Amino acid sequence: MEITDRIFAFPWLDPTTNNCNTYLLRSEKRILVDPGHHHLFQYVEDHLAGLSLSVRDIDVVIITHAHPDHMESVRQFMETSALIAVHQLEMEFVREMAPHYAETLRNTGFEPHLLLQEGDLRIGDIALQVVHTPGHSPGSICLYWPEEKALFTGDLIFNQGIGRTDLPGGNGQALKSSIRKASALDVEILLPGHGDVLSGRDAVRKNFEDVENFWFAYI
Repeated sequence: MEITDRIFAFPWLDPTTNNCNTYLLRSEKRILVDPGHHHLFQYVEDHLAGLSLSVRDIDVVIITHAHPDHMESVRQFMETSALIAVHQLEMEFVREMAPHYAETLRNTGFEPHLLLQEGDLRIGDIALQVVHTPGHSPGSICLYWPEEKALFTGDLIFNQGIGRTDLPGGNGQALKSSIRKASALDVEILLPGHGDVLSGRDAVRKNFEDVENFWFAYI
């Protein structure tokens, strides 16, 4: 699904199987955000093939957080030249608090090439901002592309929903703070880890307001 001429969404539409939305940022470099579950990766490969691409054409894979439904497929890129990027705190969480993730990856020696921190991230001519948004997990991030006014939210916020806080490392108060932080950005396209993409500044702003007015009472 073409969102803009440089952003493509591979939305997961099957409600019976848990997997995440995957996004491709395409310019001088090709960036894949959240490749999803390993056993469901054919879905991503099919979408890439529709754009005349394969896994070997991907330059960077960015993980918004380390839950298996978002990052398990990083092992698809271990024999390629793609760089894998995860927030530093999320990788510490994986090592110290959730060693079972290594089993999920089937590679106990997995290490990302890039440990992200909040701030600017330039990949080729794509200038992103890494926004640290803990709450769903300690090192969860959003990616903001100011030039496109696009926000990739992982499992921070969805269309009329929020990420869970009852998993290891979850924190309701942190999630609220992170949602308010993200809501201050100038966003016209909200690209969540699950569910529908939202387009239009008014629709995005209303979604932030609706989420705070309804969901904040429950976390």
